[in-house]
Order: sequence, then C-alpha cells, then structure tokens
Amino acid sequence: MIPLKNTATRSSCSIPSLFISLSILCILPISLFFFRSSPTPLSLNPQINLQTSPNSIKVYVPNLPRSLNYGLLENYWDLDSDSRIGSEVDNQIRKTHIGKSSKNSLPYPENPIIKQYSAEYWILGDLMTPEKLKLGSFAKRVFTAEEADVIFVPFFATLSAEMQLIVNKGVFRKKEGNEDYQRQRMVVDYLKQTEAWKRSGGRDHVFVITDPVAMWHVKAEVAPAILLVVDFGGWYKLDSKASNESSSDMIHHTQVSLLKDVIVPYTHLLPRLPLSENQKREILLYFKGAKHRHRGGIVREKLWDLLINEPRVVMEEGFPNATGKEQSIKGMRTSEFCLHPAGDTPTSCRLFDAIQSLCIPVIVSDNIELPFEGMVDYSKFAVFVSVNDALQPSWLVNHLRSYSYEQKDRFRHNMAVVQPIFEYENGQPGGIGPISPNGAINYIWRKVHRKLPMIKEAIIREKRKPPGVSVPLRCHCT
Repeated sequence: MIPLKNTATRSSCSIPSLFISLSILCILPISLFFFRSSPTPLSLNPQINLQTSPNSIKVYVPNLPRSLNYGLLENYWDLDSDSRIGSEVDNQIRKTHIGKSSKNSLPYPENPIIKQYSAEYWILGDLMTPEKLKLGSFAKRVFTAEEADVIFVPFFATLSAEMQLIVNKGVFRKKEGNEDYQRQRMVVDYLKQTEAWKRSGGRDHVFVITDPVAMWHVKAEVAPAILLVVDFGGWYKLDSKASNESSSDMIHHTQVSLLKDVIVPYTHLLPRLPLSENQKREILLYFKGAKHRHRGGIVREKLWDLLINEPRVVMEEGFPNATGKEQSIKGMRTSEFCLHPAGDTPTSCRLFDAIQSLCIPVIVSDNIELPFEGMVDYSKFAVFVSVNDALQPSWLVNHLRSYSYEQKDRFRHNMAVVQPIFEYENGQPGGIGPISPNGAINYIWRKVHRKLPMIKEAIIREKRKPPGVSVPLRCHCT
C-alpha cells in the first residue's frame, strides 16, 4: 500500500505541472499570432518579402489579336533595317539569326532605345508559360474574367509606338495615317465592349506603358486602369512644341497615382557584375549620356559644367550604341559612384545599369519615383542628393569623398543582394518559361496585389452612384 503522504506529495507536484503545461499551450498560439501578424521590417533580402506575401494573384489575359503583341515582333524583325542610333545590333540579328528562329520564339529588340522598355514582353511571356512550368511565378493565369483578380492587357504598347517612329515618325502625334494610333484604338475599343470592362470601368485592368510615348493618344481613356510605368514623367510633363496649356492633349496628374499604379524597373542594358568579381575602383564619380536634355534635364547641363573639371570625375558624352555600351561597362565597373541626374523624365535605365555594375547610384532627381518601394530600401545602397545641394560648387564631390571605405563597401554588398530584383530576363526562347521567384516580374505582381483592396473599393463605390452623378478626379496623391 502506497503511503498517503507520498500520494499527496505527488498530487501537489502534478497539479501545478498540469497548470503550467496548459498555460503554455494557451499562450503559444497567441504568441505565434502576434509574431506572424507584426509588420515585416523593410529588408534588402528578397526571400523575406516573398515568403511573407500571399501565394498568388489570379490574372486573366483577354484574347487580343496576335497583331497587337507577338505579331508586332514579327513585323519588327521583317523590316529591312532600322537607321536609328543603337539599331546596329538588331540589323545584324536580322541578317544572321531571325531566319532560323521560330515565330513563336522571336526575341525582343536589342536596340537599347527599345530594349530598356521590354517589361511588356517578359510579363506576357510569364503568363503564356504552361502552368506545369510556372514553378516560381506569383501570377496564376485563369481563363475567365470572373475568377480573376486583375485583367492583363496583352498589348506591346512600346513596340507599337517604336514601330511607328521607325516607319513614319512624321505622323506620330497625328491620328490620320498613324498605325500606332489605329492599334491603340483597336485595343481600347475591344476592351470597352467586354463585360469585364463594363463591370469595373477598367479599374482592374493592367496596362504596361513603360515608354513615355506609348499609348499617347488614349492615355485619358486607360487612366482608370492599373498602369505599369517606369515613372510619371511622361504623364504630366508638357511638351511645349506639341501642345499648350489649354490643349486637351495635356496629361494631368490625376491620371496617375501611387495609389493604383505601379512603378516598374527599366530593363538594364549592362551585364550583372557579381560581388566576387568586384575590383578596385579608381574613379570617384562617373556619368555617360547626353549633356543636353529637355525639361528636367536642364539640371544635367548645369551639373556637367560644375563637374567636368573635377579630379577623379568622368563626364562622357555618349549614345546607346555598341561602342557606348562597352564604354559604360568599363566606366561603371571602375567607378565608386555613378551619377543619376534627371533627364527628359525623372529616371532612366542608367540607374539599373549602375546597380548591376555595383556602382553606387547618386540620385539627383527631386521628383523621382522608384520601383518596389516598401519592399526595397534604396537608402541602403544609393545616395540621394537634392538638386539645390548638387548645384552648389564643389558640394557634391566633397560629399562623396566623405564616405568611408567601409560605408562604400557596405553599399556594394547591399546592392549585390538586390541585383536579382531588377532582372526581367529568364533566358527562355520567346520569353516563355520559368522565371526567377525573386525577380522583377514577381515583384511587380506582388506590388499589384497590394493595390487590390483599394481598387475593389473604387469599383464598388462607382456602382452605387446614381446615373448622371460624377465624382471629381482626386488621384494626385503620393
């Protein structure tokens, strides 16, 4: 017989143990909830951002005529030649490769004037990839508009505009005799007849409009949609040669907004430099490009005059042809900092070439908007300088010289982490095939996914308005 004393002792020990165990089991789920629900801090590691996001966004692709996307590629490569600067490489491809390529796997133009805006090609290529091959894609293609979160418009707007500029630049701003305008009209007229557009007013449709001159004639009609743009420069800057302030052609701020639109990267033109291959950099500050630009580019001219005679500063006049590319590779890879002043628009492809070259960007562009902010902290690897400070004699070079070796090294390490985020290309014929889960395309779709609650709210608000009632445009928000 077990003594009563021992039984009591055991009982007094088991009850607190049981209480503690139950308490832990109750507290643990609550703790996990708070840990998982807390906002993810800004991180340079794309893995963290991608793993804490939803699994997919459902995308429907309307069946637009092939002549509005891949048919445009066929027309481009069927041209005898292109006489514009930077077209030498494409003229060579026409002679040696195109006849051997399938029409289903045509490449996007290599001419840097066009290639920098190639997001339309890579995004559609991902959506056209068979589901069994879409191993890392955030966008899940669905085949009815009713089950989709968004509707992607498969129109190569940049290529359409550039084709018109090659074939007949003189009618670009006109409607008569303008094949680009006819294609724009075809896209918009087709969409406006669909139930999906009527249901949402186009608010859940996604257009890729990376080239500032793309969709020029119908921008007001597609403005309610989600616009994938490289910046807002082409939407609100006024070209005094083509218009005046009272003209209906003027593009207003209210047509673009960070609330609904997504800033996407330019396609970089220079190859990626791995951190392991980085070497000593002798040049302090490097810039290659045109000195004279329009609009905000006046700042560039002033900076040029201030910096041209500074020691360890290289300012080169250059154009995006084969020779200019090799010079840029050498210049960016041997320089500590790369200057990024505003030009015709607040940003340019130069920024993303600098990142791929591990050349610390020096951004002198007060109105710049950058891709994936909220996912990427640019202050970790770039230097931001106000125009007023940069235009003070000797201020900029003295500021850059104040950075220690350790600071610059840390910037380059951080830059190496984000290099893949700005990569579109997947190395697949025709751009159709698996993509990098940490690349630009997934980041774009995740950014679109974040806009969905606001877009759905706007669609619902629009439905309850009585007939004839209009709401003033108030999208001038940042």
